[in-house]
Amino acid sequence: MDADLATAAWETARTAATWDGAPVWVHADLHPANLLTRQGRLAAVIDFGGLGVGDPACDMLPAWALLTAQTRDLFRAEADVDDATWTRGRGWGLYLGLGAVHVYRATNPVLAAIGQHAITEAIADYRRTA
Repeated sequence: MDADLATAAWETARTAATWDGAPVWVHADLHPANLLTRQGRLAAVIDFGGLGVGDPACDMLPAWALLTAQTRDLFRAEADVDDATWTRGRGWGLYLGLGAVHVYRATNPVLAAIGQHAITEAIADYRRTA
C-alpha cells in the first residue's frame, strides 16, 4: 500500500464538505458479506446493526468494497450523489478496508480480502481523480 496516497485520500475525504441535507436512512455496513446475491443479482441485504439516519456517504461503501473501476461509475450515476458525498464515501471505503485488514488478517481471510479490495480500489480511485 502506498501510505502517502492512502493518507492523501483520507485527508481529502476528511476535509470534504459535510452533509448539510436532511438525515437519510442508512444501512452503514454495506460490504460484500452483507449483500446476498442470487444468479448475479442483489437478493437481500443483511446485518442492520448500524441502521440509522445520517450522512448517505457511508452507504457508498460498495463502490470500493465490492465494485471495480469499470462498475463504480455506474453505481455513482445510480446513487446520484454530489462530489463531496462521493469523496466522503471513498473515505468510508478506506476506513473499512484498513480496519478489516488490521482486525481480520489472521482470523477471517474473507473479510480481510474485502478490506484489501476496498483499500486498493479507494487509493486507485483517489489517484484517478486527484
